[in-house]
Amino acid sequence: MAIDALVKPLLALPLFRGLTPLQLTEIVRRAERIIYRPGDALITENQRSDAAIIIISGNCVRIDDNGDTSQKSRGEVVPEGALIAELAMLIELIHTTTIIAQGPVKALRLTRQRILELMESDPALAQHFSACIISRLKLLAKDLKAIDTRVDDATIAPQLPPTRADQAAAAQAS
Repeated sequence: MAIDALVKPLLALPLFRGLTPLQLTEIVRRAERIIYRPGDALITENQRSDAAIIIISGNCVRIDDNGDTSQKSRGEVVPEGALIAELAMLIELIHTTTIIAQGPVKALRLTRQRILELMESDPALAQHFSACIISRLKLLAKDLKAIDTRVDDATIAPQLPPTRADQAAAAQAS
């Protein structure tokens, strides 16, 4: 597959927006090109990861916790163009889900070792990824703050003025 055809899916992903054509081409050049067969696991729950995966063509499915992949139990479809385990290309992580190829799947595997080597040779790339992560963390913090505020509002019962019965009971108790 031509480099241009492999670069195209990266252009649609927020993490890669704003990179130069040369940076995108170099990322694709260093990526492992993989073809998964139907039923192959792209990632497996509770397994360590050393790479992000970009689905170039084909569809996958995130299976439920008990491993059932029957049509009735299928989970979320993971479509072409999806970026799986993106942080794994930067830091070590453990997968929290399993994703299975539904049919033939062509993918790029961006290994941590190769991405870190590329970032060492291109500090602007490292700066770009860092800015993207910081931006996401700020959004996450904002979302968590909103949730925290809602929880606080929901747990604080409104204080009603005491009724006459409450005042009488308080007077008798004292």
